[in-house]
Amino acid sequence: MNTNNTDLLVENPDTTNLFQLPPEAKRIPGWRLWIPLLLQIGLIAAVPAQSVYTFVTGKTVILQTVPVDPYDLLRGYYQVLSYDISQSNNLEKLPGWKDLPPSDIKACPVGIVCPDKKTHYVKAGTSFYVILESPKDAANSGSPKAWKPVGVSLENPPNLPANQIALQGKYNGWRMEYGLETYYMPENEREKVNNDIGVAQRAKRQSFVVEVKVDKTGHAVPVSLWVRDRNYRF
Repeated sequence: MNTNNTDLLVENPDTTNLFQLPPEAKRIPGWRLWIPLLLQIGLIAAVPAQSVYTFVTGKTVILQTVPVDPYDLLRGYYQVLSYDISQSNNLEKLPGWKDLPPSDIKACPVGIVCPDKKTHYVKAGTSFYVILESPKDAANSGSPKAWKPVGVSLENPPNLPANQIALQGKYNGWRMEYGLETYYMPENEREKVNNDIGVAQRAKRQSFVVEVKVDKTGHAVPVSLWVRDRNYRF
């Protein structure tokens, strides 16, 4: 009887496979798992590291914002600001503007008024540097005075005077962006700012200034918002 069972197992390969152990799975080397993980951690850590470097080594610069409606400035937990240097018409007359790559738009769509041919329109996606200069009479009893744009450059200009700094920006096809447009502010600070803005703008709409740090590469980080003579840190 036992002999017959053995013969059946030998003759039936499907039955034999039921008693065979699966081949040992190939083990993946540990370094193949750790290296991608370490690279991801490094990329995540590089962002705050760059900001810390800029905050520690950067030069303090004051940027002028455009006038805003107080109800549009603080929405939710984030504040969205626009600056004088965000608008191309405030930069197009500066030295170096016409050296930026021109827009590749050759014709206007039907029904759209064509722009002035004398105006130099910059190609969307262009990275550039706007050169800012500190005011001569920076000392002020109220909020600090804003730095003024004095030039534009496609490359980071070397050997600038001590009273100048190059801030890196990018044209998105609509406006200039510097990575300083959106801020987070704690809820308790947000309420104070809202109240202060309301008092400051009861008579008329007015703009504010933002204090930032700019390092030698042109990278910038926000520091605080000035509303009249009051300072609110981000």
